[in-house]
Amino acid sequence: MNPSGALPFLPGCGIVRGVNATVTQLTDRLIHSYAKVGGINHLDGKNLPSKSVIAGITVDLLRLLFPGFFDEKTIHSSELKVEMVALLDSVKKNIGAAAHGVTIEFLASLARLREVLSTDVEAAFSGDPAALSREEIIVAYPFIEAIAVQRMAHELYLRPIALIPRIMGEWAHARTGIDLHPGAQIGTHFFVDHGTGTVVGETTIIGNHVKIYHGVTLGAKSTAEVEQLRGKKRHPTIEDQVTIYPGATILGGETVIGEGSTIGGNVFLTRSIPPHSLVVFEGVTMKVIDKRQRTKAKADFQI
Repeated sequence: MNPSGALPFLPGCGIVRGVNATVTQLTDRLIHSYAKVGGINHLDGKNLPSKSVIAGITVDLLRLLFPGFFDEKTIHSSELKVEMVALLDSVKKNIGAAAHGVTIEFLASLARLREVLSTDVEAAFSGDPAALSREEIIVAYPFIEAIAVQRMAHELYLRPIALIPRIMGEWAHARTGIDLHPGAQIGTHFFVDHGTGTVVGETTIIGNHVKIYHGVTLGAKSTAEVEQLRGKKRHPTIEDQVTIYPGATILGGETVIGEGSTIGGNVFLTRSIPPHSLVVFEGVTMKVIDKRQRTKAKADFQI
């Protein structure tokens, strides 16, 4: 390997000139593309939030919400105040340059969010027999990270702060596989078991003591007329004490799932249901046969 990083060719061989010419041509093509294809450039404008900086801020915020759980080293009680002051100061400097007052309001909400998140931890512990402790839930369950980030991003979304809430939400989505839009209104004692593939849209309203499983979609019926739908309620309302099993899809801004209801796995709903309903598929048949009795003509499934 050439430690200098230079191309391993003699200056007069002609290859270097060819490579340089090719790079120049490619650069010219890209510059031409920037001029021709607008909408995906951001040149000569205001600075956009840095995704890496927002990711770092989000980790610091998680450390503030769950001291000792997202830290690389043990924090002793005697050091807690110093650590928290340093973290708060760091977060305030990074997100408070444009809106100091809003940042202070947001940081003031963290104590209240901790109380709400403690109900989410409790819901996970009481709702999952595999959970051995509340500490395990905070350390190991991706849901807790996803809902903690969503609740913080929701506070910024309400202010409103541009872009940062969405970047935070997508950072958590990429890490956990759980897509909780910062605009969604989510009550206390919320739990997403397993969580992978679950989607909760922007205008969803979720009550208290709601439990949903992996692969659930709380979405919009249609996005064909985007401009007319922007800012309107497009996603369902889930009332208190509802359980939604894996793979269920519930769509529409006028769809209301009544309190105390249970939605079975793989159900597809686009209309409201009354309180204390059980929604399941009927008429779906399954056949179990003895593989040894099958003929060779009816071969097993192959991949």
